[in-house]
Amino acid sequence: MNWFMSLDLWIQALLGGLFTWFVTALGASLVFFFKNISKNILGMMYGVASGVMVAASFWSLLSPGIEIAESQGKIAWLVAAIGFGLGGLFLFGADKIIPHMHFGKDNVREGLTTKMKRTILLVFSITLHNIPEGLAIGVAFGAIGLTTGSVESATIAAMVLALGIGIQNFPEGAAVSIPLSHEKMGRFKAFMWGQASALVEPLFAVLGAILVTQMTVILPYALAFAAGAMIYVVVEELIPEAQENANSGTHYAVFGFMVGFIIMMILDVALG
Repeated sequence: MNWFMSLDLWIQALLGGLFTWFVTALGASLVFFFKNISKNILGMMYGVASGVMVAASFWSLLSPGIEIAESQGKIAWLVAAIGFGLGGLFLFGADKIIPHMHFGKDNVREGLTTKMKRTILLVFSITLHNIPEGLAIGVAFGAIGLTTGSVESATIAAMVLALGIGIQNFPEGAAVSIPLSHEKMGRFKAFMWGQASALVEPLFAVLGAILVTQMTVILPYALAFAAGAMIYVVVEELIPEAQENANSGTHYAVFGFMVGFIIMMILDVALG
């Protein structure tokens, strides 16, 4: 633990982002063992991912952001509201600009018009929604230098966030690679595209850490921003995918959400 805390914050953020990418790659590797995935299981996976991200958005991002805003003498609720709203607007704008396509959306393309292949557009969709996760990790590690409590506790909290995002990235990796293997490509190529969708996480983790450590005044806004972006992904993408795939009843998605929420809540409250 001491060796990790001795590293620069941006390096800690990089390691956190690399961890979540690695777990995504582990999930994507399931394509080598399973040709198909049950829709109910897929729906439950998306539900778990949703629950983890909602819990992490509050306990790992919004709540610490509010505490830091209060310590800086700001109007905490206003800071949280502004940052949260801007996070959602950022993802909304990215949805309208970056070309992408969602799984199971009847080939409806979103973003700017392009002639890119369907496979690439599908991967772009997941990549786009991994950006907030990378930012969240980076901002969490960047916040360690401005913590109102012990540095060790803040470090553990950031590591817990990375762990939680990693947990939800495992089923997400499988949910990308296995359907991609049906897109007229081999399993290895599907795996490579699946793991590549999370490569933005270490990149944006470093970016987020550097940004908040160089401009400390924006830290509470950045924490709320990351939370808003993550909630946008949950409501716009993950929950609809969970309910669409749980074809024999949405209770698979609902219980998946509850399990994911409970896991992340326990990690945050018990360890963070």
